[in-house]
Amino acid sequence: MLTFKKLLKEIQKYKKEFITAQIIALIATIISIPIPLLMPLLIDEVLLNKGGRWIDFINFIFGNCSAFCYVAVTLSVVIALRGLFILLNVSQTYFFEKITKDITYKIRIRVIEHLKRISLNEYENLKTGDIASRLISDVNTVEEFLIKSVSKFVISFLTLIGVAIVLLSINLKLGLFILLLNPFVVVLSGKLARKVKKYKLSQNKTISIFQEALIETLELFDQIKAYNKESFFFKRLFLLAQELKEKSFEFSYKSEAFNKVSFLMFLIGYEVFRAAGILAVAYDNLSIGMMIAVFSYLWFMMTPIQEIINIQYSFFSAKAALERINKLFELKKEPIYPHKKNPFNKEVEIETKNLYFKYKDEWILEDVNVKIEPFKITALIGASGGGKTTFAKLIAGLLVVDKGVILYNGVSFREIGLNEIRNHVALILQETKLFNDTLYFNLTLGENFTEKEIMEALKKAELVKVVEKLPDGLDTYIGKNGVKLSGGERQRVAIARALLFKPKVVILDESTSALDIDTEDRVFKNIEDFLKSRTSIIIAHRAETIAKANEILMVKNRKILKIS
Repeated sequence: MLTFKKLLKEIQKYKKEFITAQIIALIATIISIPIPLLMPLLIDEVLLNKGGRWIDFINFIFGNCSAFCYVAVTLSVVIALRGLFILLNVSQTYFFEKITKDITYKIRIRVIEHLKRISLNEYENLKTGDIASRLISDVNTVEEFLIKSVSKFVISFLTLIGVAIVLLSINLKLGLFILLLNPFVVVLSGKLARKVKKYKLSQNKTISIFQEALIETLELFDQIKAYNKESFFFKRLFLLAQELKEKSFEFSYKSEAFNKVSFLMFLIGYEVFRAAGILAVAYDNLSIGMMIAVFSYLWFMMTPIQEIINIQYSFFSAKAALERINKLFELKKEPIYPHKKNPFNKEVEIETKNLYFKYKDEWILEDVNVKIEPFKITALIGASGGGKTTFAKLIAGLLVVDKGVILYNGVSFREIGLNEIRNHVALILQETKLFNDTLYFNLTLGENFTEKEIMEALKKAELVKVVEKLPDGLDTYIGKNGVKLSGGERQRVAIARALLFKPKVVILDESTSALDIDTEDRVFKNIEDFLKSRTSIIIAHRAETIAKANEILMVKNRKILKIS
């Protein structure tokens, strides 16, 4: 789980950059503090002929000067100090930006690492748009807070300390009056900032819903067109876009409104302090020049106070974003079983003993006891939704049993490890999902295979003619989910991939359902030796496909029965 305390600890890992940035921030603050004072000094020391240390210093450097000389020198110093302040500000921002970008990168990597380890059950309930929103929008919100809190807070706080010292040295009573009332402005602003959180949560939730609907509509666009439902689905997108506009407007408007109210409080305080400054001239020993200096410092304080107020708003937005990010960390991870034994160094016999599995609270499989032998093709049949694919995913290590055990050559899956099982079991599903990449990548998944191995797999999967027709052959990009290929071609790509990886166990889950009978017969004839040289399971409804099996198992009433 991510907390602000953990984020602070993460910042502490960047000691060198952090200390460098703090030193730069301190120097920048020291440089900026005298700026509002220098011009007002000339009012007392030059216009009112009171003399003083500043014109004495100028006379010491340049000799006796005229009023023009004093103003020109002071103006040059002020401009130089402002330029140097901006330069240092940019420098310290570089270091703070580097720190915050690294931290938000680590947050994203940590979330992705967690998603990589969550159970398939959890994945099936996830929404792509929602995850994208949390990884992008919510992490960006946290990043914005870190930038403001780490970089701007330091300079703002140091500036206020410096201004406080100057104000107290100018006039103790007036300085105390200003410094004691200013915290009330910040506290009241903080109370308003808390209200921002719920609006930020609402906005981000709406972004997630809109993203999910948009992705879903685009991915299923061919189905939508096929049923002439463009109006319905795009109307839904328009309505969600409208809702997003309203929620975003509500957050932006109310956040800005609260911000302006906070600023109004500061302006009221500013006017009260200016009135107090005039009274200090009338009834105390404050000079005209110093009164103008106080006015300048009051305006000078506006930026750091506003920054601190903004940090409060950013904090509550980031708090809401962290809550949404942490929801991802609450997703159940699949168990980790250490790899102790390897039963895959020979052909594999699979046996299940008292196997139970449920989705949520509904049992899908109960007390399943079957044995699947190598060098045979075993067909698994049964009604749709009966648990055939679930059983296949359990064998492939994609799901974990609730009770019972799966044995591979007598070794429990708990002693083998799920990753090791997946390395040796190929599950080819009916719905073949491919990457928006080249056909070559979709066949090899980044592994190195010889040209001979690839051509052999293409021949057996009846894909050679398909590749020859593609404009760039194996280097042709096949579109999102392989949209440039037909359903049967996509299924054959998955079969060719399994042939390349040479698993010990092959499970074909309706993986030739999109092929015509002749093509299916040719493919099965081509891969028959491959299937019979290992442990092979075929899930099918077609009688022609089932007839190719040596044994038949049936899923019925949550159990698996051997019927031939």
